Amino acid sequence: MILVLGGAGYIGSHMLKLLRETGESHLVFDNFEEGHREALLGSPYVQGDLRNRDDLRKLFADHPDIDVVMHFAAYIAVGESVEQPGKYFTNNTTAVIGLLEEMRAAGIGKFVFSSTAAIFGEPHYVPIDEAHPKDPTSPYGDSKLMVERILKAFDVAHGFKSVCLRYFNAAGADPENRIGEDHHPETHLIPVAILAAMGKKPSLKVFGTDYDTPDGTCVRDYIHVLDLAQAHLLAVKHLRAGGDSRQYNLGNGQGFTVRQVIDAVEHATGLKVPNEEAPRRAGDPAKLIASSDRIRADWGWNPQYGDLKVIVEHAWNWHKTHPEGYA
Repeated sequence: MILVLGGAGYIGSHMLKLLRETGESHLVFDNFEEGHREALLGSPYVQGDLRNRDDLRKLFADHPDIDVVMHFAAYIAVGESVEQPGKYFTNNTTAVIGLLEEMRAAGIGKFVFSSTAAIFGEPHYVPIDEAHPKDPTSPYGDSKLMVERILKAFDVAHGFKSVCLRYFNAAGADPENRIGEDHHPETHLIPVAILAAMGKKPSLKVFGTDYDTPDGTCVRDYIHVLDLAQAHLLAVKHLRAGGDSRQYNLGNGQGFTVRQVIDAVEHATGLKVPNEEAPRRAGDPAKLIASSDRIRADWGWNPQYGDLKVIVEHAWNWHKTHPEGYA
């Protein structure tokens, strides 16, 4: 059975959709601090906190059939991590150490970890491959890179096998429109642009218009949330087959400017996205694009929803029919 930590969140809930469709036995563990019970859609769950080892110990004792653990339970706001580093290191790093020890005590040695492109920091080159230098510029990125290093040490010491999947910009929503993105506050560009078009957010700020890009705005690599989920399923298959520990970058391999995202949102919604130019933000690279050549070659992973228009359309369908999110 697969244990999904943080399964009530944005990416975790889309992972559950795929697990239900493929008939994979699974269980959710979530404290519902950020996630939504409505996003589980019938998947079984246990409420508890990753930072509480007693909760974890009971969880593993009550469910001895768990053989793989997926981790989607991190705090993810880069700006907040700068303001509250202790919060991020406690939840994103220290709690994972306790989790790994409890997994070992329960005889579970397979782990799929949601990592992030933030471990790379300012890009030395694009597209960014797995060999790119790792120099995070935020406590959030540091907290994730620390876990990757801890997992490597656990493999050396205990034969603990893991797959780290480094996301760039998760986007989109369930094409069947039952689950979607509902963060509070929302900081991701595509939903922020949609909410601005709907009049639910103020005018969108375009930070920097003088970058060396086709239209002067930042370029980012957007990947559909269900394509991320598919990569996780491949990771489970690999680990269950006795595979070694791996680290992969996940992205479309192509980038889109902020202006292109705004245009795609206006095309999908038929609404104008109010926006205003603003100065560059410190630490915003001109381009962040992933190379996913390694996972494509090794596992045949291939994004099914690589078209920005499709990604935006799926996101719009969710927000249009759920204007208050899960509320």
